[in-house]
Amino acid sequence: MSNKTIAVVTGGAGDIGRAIASALAETHDIIFVVDIDRSKLLKTPGEISERGSHGVNKFMTCYCDITKEEDVANMAKSVSSHGRVRTLINNAGATNVGSLGEMTPTAWKGDISLNLNASFFCFHAFEESLKETRGSVVNIASGNGLGVFGNPAYSAAKAGLIHFTRSIAVEYGKFGVRANCVAPGTVRTGAWKEKAAANPGVFDEAMKWYPLQRGIEPRDIARAVAFLVNDELAGAITGICLPVDCGLIAGQPALARTFGQSDNY
Repeated sequence: MSNKTIAVVTGGAGDIGRAIASALAETHDIIFVVDIDRSKLLKTPGEISERGSHGVNKFMTCYCDITKEEDVANMAKSVSSHGRVRTLINNAGATNVGSLGEMTPTAWKGDISLNLNASFFCFHAFEESLKETRGSVVNIASGNGLGVFGNPAYSAAKAGLIHFTRSIAVEYGKFGVRANCVAPGTVRTGAWKEKAAANPGVFDEAMKWYPLQRGIEPRDIARAVAFLVNDELAGAITGICLPVDCGLIAGQPALARTFGQSDNY
C-alpha cells in the first residue's frame, strides 16, 4: 500500500472546491477532485495548476454522483487503489428553493440528499482509511445551518451536517480522527453570480449585514480548511463549527445601530 498522503474533495470542480484542492496540495501528495459535472471536472486539474505552483499530475479526477451510495462506494474503491485517504473534505452542496412556501417534497428530499446524506455516504466509504491514517474530516456547512437566511431545506441539511460532524468527532476521536466544520457566509462564486443575474447589485446590498463589509472569497474557505486539517496547527481541534462569514453570525451592524441608537456601529 502506498504511503502517499491523499485528500478527497467533493464538489471539487466548483470555485470553492478548486480553491480547497489547491490549498491542500501544499501538504498532500495526491488530491482527488470529485464532482458530478464531467465537463468542469476535465478542466479542473489544468485550471488549478495554472493558478498555483503545483503540477497538474498532483490532481486526479473522479466522476461521481455522491447522492448515490453505490456510486460513492465505487469512487472510494478507485481512490483507495492509490493508497489510504488522510483527508476528506465534504464540500459538495447546492440549493434552488428559497422558501417553505415554494418547497415541494421532491425538492426537500433532493436538498437533504445532497447536503447531508451524501456526506455520510462519503465518510462511511472512507471510514476505515481515516481510522488507519488518524485522518481529518472537514464538512463544509453554511451560515444557513446556524441561522435563518432562506433556503429552508438546505439550511436544515447544513444544521444536520454540523451535528453529524460533532458525532464523528466524539465517536472517532479514540482512533485519532478529527472532524470539523467550516460555515461560510455568502461566497463570491460563479454559481452565486448566476443567481444574482436578476439583481447585479445584490452583493453590494448584502454587505451592510456583514461587520467586515466585504464578501467571502473561495480562498477564505480554502485557508480555513487547510488550517483545520493541519495536525501541527490544529491537532487539538475537533468537533467545532468555524464560521468563515466576515462576522455575519456574530451580529449585523444595521440592527445594532437601530437597537443601540448609535451610529458607532
